[in-house]
Amino acid sequence: MNTNKRQENEKKFLNWKESPDGSRTYWFEIEGRLGWKARYIKTVDKEEATLTFGQEIYNEHGILVEIHEKYPIDKGHKKIEP
Repeated sequence: MNTNKRQENEKKFLNWKESPDGSRTYWFEIEGRLGWKARYIKTVDKEEATLTFGQEIYNEHGILVEIHEKYPIDKGHKKIEP
């Protein structure tokens, strides 16, 4: 395991959940001026290599309205229909 990378991820993301297989999901949130929220999510394997990275956008009511998958392939923004 790359301990330097793990420390870097823990410092940057502040929140994480470890899976039984040793992989981790990291996340952090940013509040917008109008009450919306962006959550950045990074999934890594047990060696801390990035598997996925993306963004979720929540409206002022906390409802998921958009997803942006950025890595491994940038799929652009996808609106979530209610």
